[in-house]
Amino acid sequence: MADVERGYALAEGITRGTGRTYYLAARLLPIAGRRAVFALYAYARLVDDVVDEPGRPDAQAARLDALESGLFAAIAGSPAVDVSDDDADVLAALADSVRRLGIPATTFDAFGRSMRMDLPGHPLFRNRYADLDELAEYTYGSAAVIGLQLLPVLGADPTDPETAAGAALLGDAFQLTNFLRDVGEDAARDRIYLPLDHLTAFGVDEATLFDDAAAGTASPPMRRAIAHLIAVNRDQYRRTGAAITALPPRTRPAICAAARSYSAILAEIEAQDHDVFAGRAVVPVRRRIGHAIVSLSGRARF
Repeated sequence: MADVERGYALAEGITRGTGRTYYLAARLLPIAGRRAVFALYAYARLVDDVVDEPGRPDAQAARLDALESGLFAAIAGSPAVDVSDDDADVLAALADSVRRLGIPATTFDAFGRSMRMDLPGHPLFRNRYADLDELAEYTYGSAAVIGLQLLPVLGADPTDPETAAGAALLGDAFQLTNFLRDVGEDAARDRIYLPLDHLTAFGVDEATLFDDAAAGTASPPMRRAIAHLIAVNRDQYRRTGAAITALPPRTRPAICAAARSYSAILAEIEAQDHDVFAGRAVVPVRRRIGHAIVSLSGRARF
């Protein structure tokens, strides 16, 4: 039988080890919300690792199916099968938070769909996106629904249209920041998550991007395209301000801290003169801690 408490402990360890921004932000939440964030992050990490690590596509798809069906089984009160004991415990912890806090179970369907878009050979597979509208088909499940999952955790009303729209937009903003930071890593896996029409507008085609990645330095056109997309991304963060401000005062600081730390990645990219191939842009720990402290005021400033 799965051990829920052990699952929460495992989830916290996963978040602390690989999701430092989320970990620090979650520490500002009440215990139930904190544990839910750890469980949500751990599940997303488990699934993301399946599609990102090298392996046979059919084996990856089978493992993804097992994790997803295991989660829905756990939510229904049944044991997860075809997963490891550790994974079963994490799934049980997440199912516990889903039931306790009312996290919409349907959001995990959308998440799974987007993860399958990363699986070579799957009918949904896609590794290029013509424009922001196409990219939104992917980021809805990979990021926007994460924001929707967090609303009941934060004590917000997930049925309020403006609140839901703001949460989804913040998820999209986080995701675009990730894409800007990880251009080189994604190129190494033959993936381009930046909208091609925005790149083309600055004279960057696929060949230019891959040549820059191979050379380990961004060409002037690529740097200009990145600067433009940073402006697009900053506008996304700006438009989430009202929704963040509307969150309950007890939980608002956690989201303010996460948004500050994530948007600060953009400044780190700018400090590299927009050279996304020069090294991974990382916000120092001391600055993330500072963001958490400043965010106790609950003001959404980026």
